[in-house]
Amino acid sequence: MEDITTSEAGERSRSRMKAKEFEQFLADHRGQQHIVVLQDFPDPDAISAAFAHQLISAQFDIGVDIVYERRISHPQNIALVRLLDLDLIRYSEGFDLSRYTGAVFIDNQGTTTGLLEPLSNAHVPALMIIDHHERQERLHAEFTDIRRIGATATIYTEYIQEGLLALDRSHPDHIKCATALMHGIRSETNELIRAKEDEFLAAAFLSFFYDPALLSEILRQQRSSRVMDVIKKALENRTVRSNVSVSGIGYLRAEDRDAIPQGADFLLTEENVHTAIVFGIISDGTREMLNGSMRTLKLTVDPDEFLKETFGKDERGIFFGGGRQHAGGFEIPIGFLSGSSEEEFTKLKWQVYDQQVRHKIFSKIGAERNS
Repeated sequence: MEDITTSEAGERSRSRMKAKEFEQFLADHRGQQHIVVLQDFPDPDAISAAFAHQLISAQFDIGVDIVYERRISHPQNIALVRLLDLDLIRYSEGFDLSRYTGAVFIDNQGTTTGLLEPLSNAHVPALMIIDHHERQERLHAEFTDIRRIGATATIYTEYIQEGLLALDRSHPDHIKCATALMHGIRSETNELIRAKEDEFLAAAFLSFFYDPALLSEILRQQRSSRVMDVIKKALENRTVRSNVSVSGIGYLRAEDRDAIPQGADFLLTEENVHTAIVFGIISDGTREMLNGSMRTLKLTVDPDEFLKETFGKDERGIFFGGGRQHAGGFEIPIGFLSGSSEEEFTKLKWQVYDQQVRHKIFSKIGAERNS
């Protein structure tokens, strides 16, 4: 018991130290203009943490724009942004990045955003990385806070608890921020089922400030018919080997991309399945990407390690996949084969990718399909 208490005290001490370093970083960059870079398809954890970062930065006269490249497509995420009236910017060609002194990467380490090259071309340096995923070693920044913790929203809640933002229940933006952070923590911990002490302490603190009615409205969003169709297809196409369920769902529009992790979540509810992987080809104009999500209930399965070992790296040495405890994702460019109006070609292309992904996964777990 004494060892556990000592360990917990050490974690809290490190958390306080990081908060002080974060405060000093902001003080050193007072008056600058920063861009917060989210993953291409932002989730509640990223959105809520970015909003908190924006409010905290304002205490140091730092202007912050929150930018993402692809889409916000999940109904709950759309509701989060609209009901809280959050100002997120979708990047498009011609967007002037040169206005920013530096970039802040929240809930990602540059592996899930297409903004790295545009930022590099505009000579915008990476100033900060704050994330709860496994360390990816793709970016190096002036300040980093990368922890094995339930959510990035937990990290920002701890910053607030350490005095970087004095929440006031009479301040509308503070109520919105607390509500968003509560949603971020809940979404990353499966409604707090997988939460640990850090998340429970953060949620307890936020409970004094968040708006339960507003959070209920965000969570009340129903699955679209498109998402239900994807879940149906994931069920029909699934193959289960050694308690691992794998399903390819074919082609999807970019706006339906969030149906993939929802499909993986659903497959994980099947009896005797401890890991589910769902994948498909995302079509966004002429650009196509093989996109997949992994969910697991097995403590000995590390999604980050599993996906990196299964799919490997590209020619630049960047892994196609990665993750955190219980969840992960992968994205592989289709490249030269992207786009075609010929039905037979698209059908054959999908068959090749479907078979190759399944082969790699089943080979990894030692359960290759019979020919």
